[in-house]
Amino acid sequence: MTLAGAKLGIGADADFDYIRKLVADRAAIVLDDSKQYLVESRLLPLARSEGVTGLSGLVGRLRVRGPSDPLVTAVVEAMTTNETSFFRDPPVFETLRTSILPDLIAKRSAARRLRIWSAAASTGQEAYSVVMLLREHFPELSGWRVEVLGTDLSTAVLEKARIGVYSRFEVARGLSTERLGRWFRPKGADYQLDRSILDAVQFRPLNLVTPGPLPQSDLVLLRNVLIYFDLETRRRILTRVRAAMEPGSWLLLGTAENPDDAGLLRVQFGHGVAYQPRGPARGTTR
Repeated sequence: MTLAGAKLGIGADADFDYIRKLVADRAAIVLDDSKQYLVESRLLPLARSEGVTGLSGLVGRLRVRGPSDPLVTAVVEAMTTNETSFFRDPPVFETLRTSILPDLIAKRSAARRLRIWSAAASTGQEAYSVVMLLREHFPELSGWRVEVLGTDLSTAVLEKARIGVYSRFEVARGLSTERLGRWFRPKGADYQLDRSILDAVQFRPLNLVTPGPLPQSDLVLLRNVLIYFDLETRRRILTRVRAAMEPGSWLLLGTAENPDDAGLLRVQFGHGVAYQPRGPARGTTR
């Protein structure tokens, strides 16, 4: 047992290794040795709810459960990171307002349809921020078919997103007083998002590392997600995302992320960066 494991009560290196492999297999998330404390802090509450002692008891229960058991899903979801906020990284939303969305509206004017995908949507703030931006600045979209989809591995965060109730702390992160007054109403100590914004977003579970088609999109927001994967997994995800991008569509990544040569063209917008497919996008499966 490592010193860290002894201090944290993980029980044995084998328990940590079991969790590490489980999370890697199900979500492609890499947990190195420095993440033992993170494993402990996130899984001990789950162990207590299962009525077992420590991670050794939780792992013991996992070993006799099938791969589709809800406990396995709960462990994987507990190890995912769900950090988000409204209008996170304001320069990104300024680039959307001034450049990307006007470009897409011009390109899609004949079809009058716009498909936007917020991947790893967590509790919904990113997807809802996009809808607020559309309502505030693009009245010409009235009468268009605008589809905003939010997906995430965790069903728990998606349920919160669908409800659209946020704490004072959550609305204080990124929302101006004007937006808060326009799009929310008080609900006890919290704030309820307006029904017109709630109804504009669909949420569904999706694991980015599971094989299968991804949502066909004109705009993909895949921000601050790839940093949790190894290089090969990042490339595999980006190849599949590119295959789901319509011609002339756009991809937004986090500020610390790059497309790892996945057939995407980098476009600079002042302080912002976005990506477009090189050549034909649909049907790419390499």
